[in-house]
Amino acid sequence: MGDIRSYTMNFGPQHPAAHGVLRLVLEMEGETIRRADPHIGLLHRATEKLAESKPYNQSIGYMDRLDYVSMMCNEHGYVLAIEKLLGIQPPRRAQYIRVMFDEVTRILNHLMWLGAHGLDVGAMTVFLYCFREREDLMDVYEAVSGARMHATYYRPGGVYRDLPERMPQYDSSRFRSEQDMKHLNAARQGSLLDFLEDFCNRFPACVDDYETLLTDNRIWKQRLVGIGVVTPERALELGFTGPMLRGSGVEWDLRRKQPYEVYDEVDFEIPVGTNGDCYDRYLVRVEEMRQSCRIVKQCIDWLRKNPGPVMVDDHKVVPPTREEMKDDMESMIHHFKLFTEGYSVPPGEAYAAVEAPKGEFGCYIVSDGANKPYRLKVRAPGFTHLAAMDEMASGHMLADVVALIGTQDIVFGEIDR
Repeated sequence: MGDIRSYTMNFGPQHPAAHGVLRLVLEMEGETIRRADPHIGLLHRATEKLAESKPYNQSIGYMDRLDYVSMMCNEHGYVLAIEKLLGIQPPRRAQYIRVMFDEVTRILNHLMWLGAHGLDVGAMTVFLYCFREREDLMDVYEAVSGARMHATYYRPGGVYRDLPERMPQYDSSRFRSEQDMKHLNAARQGSLLDFLEDFCNRFPACVDDYETLLTDNRIWKQRLVGIGVVTPERALELGFTGPMLRGSGVEWDLRRKQPYEVYDEVDFEIPVGTNGDCYDRYLVRVEEMRQSCRIVKQCIDWLRKNPGPVMVDDHKVVPPTREEMKDDMESMIHHFKLFTEGYSVPPGEAYAAVEAPKGEFGCYIVSDGANKPYRLKVRAPGFTHLAAMDEMASGHMLADVVALIGTQDIVFGEIDR
């Protein structure tokens, strides 16, 4: 009988479970993985270099396209770093709107993750369930910014505009009956806050449905329990953040440990795991959806009671309104200067980080006093998680690689940048 020799195989970059353009070079011994070597760079878009060539505000849209499932959270990190350099603070209403949309984005991200992770492991129904709820939150994005995904809604000094008083409704169509139309528009009769409140009231029951399908499902548990175990000490050494770190039992959350905006004024809990395996990370993210829903409800209550400005009143940074621009020469000049050359930021450096759905998303900006960054560096959470792929996959079977990529919740826009 001949000796069993290891062989090398490619996993991706076109594999449907690679979650983007990941190429894994796997050294196999039969069905067992001996080494996993991630090859990245197949989606490189030079975001950081491009941001250094244009005015600050023109790069906000690039941030949406990094982790393209956590759009507004990426904007938040970038905008916070600019505000640190400028020494400005947005109005309280804008801060609450930001926190609310950060949590809406967290739910959007985790729904995408849960649906795709379920599909990878073989659970098809949960994918359809998750996208049903995702559609409502995409409508919220569209109502406030005009775009379903890449919103460019956060701006240095606040947010682009206040929340709409009327939620867009479905139009009549030959493909929908009158009864269907009434059902679809039932929750859309009021403002965006009314629509979000209705969503928050029914969403916990939807999460219960996902858990009914998966949490005690024996196939789901066989595929996830004991797979990709990372100890708390090793998770810290590897630079894990977000659910990857909390799944290993480390209670670290920037919203609680280094509060930004108004996170120190809202009440929520930080879910942590005990075993550090794929199953624990699944439980942590599912509970995070419930906690995000809780934070959104608190923001809705505050925003209803406290009207006010959503932008700082400084026309050196924020453009004047259309009415002011057309009536006042000075406002016209401000508008022209802002939209042609932007604003200059004092020399210095700043790092700002937010607790994005995948972990700590940070932006480090160096300014030389010009109207564009001298240097921009993005700290993407998925990059450090992917670096641990070899350690997590060694000794597991080929089928477990799919579960590991799913549990890391990888998006390649932010890893390749």
